Amino acid sequence: MNHLAKLPDGELQIMQALWKCSIPAEKENIIAQLGRKQPIALTTLLTVLSRLSDKGYVRIEKHGRRSCYIPCITQQEYASMQSKSLFQQLCEGRISLFANALCDSGISYEDLQELAEMIHNRKQSDHHE
Repeated sequence: MNHLAKLPDGELQIMQALWKCSIPAEKENIIAQLGRKQPIALTTLLTVLSRLSDKGYVRIEKHGRRSCYIPCITQQEYASMQSKSLFQQLCEGRISLFANALCDSGISYEDLQELAEMIHNRKQSDHHE
């Protein structure tokens, strides 16, 4: 996967709405996902979707007179890519700095259990390769 730039908040909100839609999505689907909490003008939405297409995040397909929008990257892929970048930037790739920051953040017991399970599963899959 190519490295894609971190999205500004407004573009990320549109991507999050698109990820929640049935794909391919039309502009009305995206507006519905944004809902009343994040009202957006149609012209603004179309401009942002065009920008996201230019950046490689969204593919726009024409179906007659209607445009459909398809994400080129999943939400998980974006989160993973940005997490790696943030980890390198803030912790210089050192897991101990990250672990200390995570523990100091007030992480819940349930989240710690989930993290421990993820680490265990990763160790198991690495061991079997």
